[in-house]
Amino acid sequence: MLFNSFEFCLFLPVAFAFYWLLRCRWHWQNAFLLAASYVFYAMWDVRFLWLIAGVSLTAWLSGMGISRFGRGSRRAKGIVAAQAAVSLGVLFVFKYFNFFVDAFVSLSEWLGFSACRPLWQVALPVGISFYTFQALAYVIDVYRGETKACRSALTFFTFIAFFPQLVAGPIERAARLLPYFDRPRSLDYASAVDGLRLLLWGMVKKTVIADNCATIVNAIYANPNADGTDLWVATFFFAIQIYGDFSGYSDIAVGCGRLFGIPLMQNFRLPYFSRSIAEFWRRWHISLMSWFRDYIYIPLGGSRGGRLRTAGNTFIVFLLSGLWHGANFTFVLWGAYHACLFLPGILLRKQRRRNDDMAAGGSLPSFHVAWQMGRTFLLVCLGWVLFRSEDVSAAGLRLHRMFTDLHWHVPFCGRLPLLLPIALLLVEWFTRHREHPLDLPARGLWRSRAVRYAVYYALILSVLQWGGTPVEFIYFQF
Repeated sequence: MLFNSFEFCLFLPVAFAFYWLLRCRWHWQNAFLLAASYVFYAMWDVRFLWLIAGVSLTAWLSGMGISRFGRGSRRAKGIVAAQAAVSLGVLFVFKYFNFFVDAFVSLSEWLGFSACRPLWQVALPVGISFYTFQALAYVIDVYRGETKACRSALTFFTFIAFFPQLVAGPIERAARLLPYFDRPRSLDYASAVDGLRLLLWGMVKKTVIADNCATIVNAIYANPNADGTDLWVATFFFAIQIYGDFSGYSDIAVGCGRLFGIPLMQNFRLPYFSRSIAEFWRRWHISLMSWFRDYIYIPLGGSRGGRLRTAGNTFIVFLLSGLWHGANFTFVLWGAYHACLFLPGILLRKQRRRNDDMAAGGSLPSFHVAWQMGRTFLLVCLGWVLFRSEDVSAAGLRLHRMFTDLHWHVPFCGRLPLLLPIALLLVEWFTRHREHPLDLPARGLWRSRAVRYAVYYALILSVLQWGGTPVEFIYFQF
C-alpha cells in the first residue's frame, strides 16, 4: 500500500480512530497496531508476512536467550552469531541470491566454462533490508547491555512491524523506540497536529516534486541517444527526485508515527546544503549510516588504528552500504565512489564537524560556503548516475557523454519544470532553522490562522492538482 494512494487515505484515519478508542488498554493498542501493520504489508504481498513474523520471532527469542544466559557467556555469543546468520542469511537468499548466481555464471563463461542459470528467480520482499537490520541491531544491543530484552512478544513484534517505518525505515534502535511500545500512550493533540503538517509536507515532496521529476528522468534515461546536456538535466532532476522521494517518505513516516504517539527519528537533515562529502553522509539516510557506524565501523576498529586502518574501515563500510542498496555492481561502484571522496579527508586529517548554521547567522551563505555546497552537490550528482543506471556500461556511457557530448540547447523538459526543484531548495534553505517548513512560527504574518490554513489548503490542492503519476517509492526496492 503506497502512502500516496487512495487506499492509504482510507486506511490511516480508520487505523487512527480504532487505535485511540483503545487508549485505556495499551496492550490492545499494540495488538491492533500489529494487525494493522500486517494488513498494510499484506497489501504488497501477503506471501512474505511469514518472513517478517519469522525474523521477529527469532530476534525476540534471541533477546530472551541472552537475558537468560547472561551477557558475555559462550551461549550468549552463540545466540548473537546465530541471529546474525539468520538475518544475513535471509538477506542473502531473498536479495542477493540472483545477483551472485548471475555473477558466478558470467565469471564461469569468461573463464571458458559452461554454467546454467537456475530456472527460478527469488522474489525480493519489500522492506527486507530495513526490518532485518532493525531486528539484528536489537539482539546486538541486548548482548552489549545497551537495552533490556523485551519480555512481551506482542510488544516486540509491534516494534518491528510498525507500519509507518516498516518498508523504508528509518531503521530504529530498540533502546530509543521500544519503550514507547511498552507503556501506556495518550493522544498529544499538538504532536498529532504537527504530525499532520509533516505528513502533508512529505506528500508535497513525494507527489508534486519527486513524481514530476521522475517523469523527466525516466524519459531521458530511456533515450539511448540522449546527449550530455539532457543527461546533466536528468542527473539534476534525479538528485531532487530521490531526495524528495525518500525524505518525503521519511517525513510521512515520522508524521504518521506522531499520530499514534510513537516518535520516529529524523532521517534527513538538509543533505544538499552539505559543505563536504563527510557532512553529506551525516545528513543523508542518518539511520542507515549510524547503523553501519555502530555495528560495522566501530567493531572493525573505527579510527583507533591509524589513518590507513581508518581508511580501510571506511572503505569497507561504504562498499557494504552500496551493496545494501541493491544487488547490482552499480551500487557497489557507487559505494566505492563515495569512499574515494571520503578518504582524502581521513588521510590528510582534514575531517571536522561543521557548525549546522550554514550561513553563519545570515540569510545567505558566504561565497566560500556556497562554493563548498555547490562542489559537494556536483560530486553527489555524479554518483547518482551510477545509482540510477541499469548497469555499469550504461553508467559509463552516460558519464562519458556528460563530459564530451554537450550541446547548448533548451533542455529536453523545457524551462518550466526547473522551477519545482529550485522552489524546493529555496523553501528548505529559508526554513532550515525549523524542524520542517510547515512548522510555522506564531509571529508576524503566520500569527493569522487564516494565513496558515491558506498555506495548508494550497499545498493540499497542489498535491491533488499537480501530483505526478503515482510512482512507487524508490527505497521500497531496498
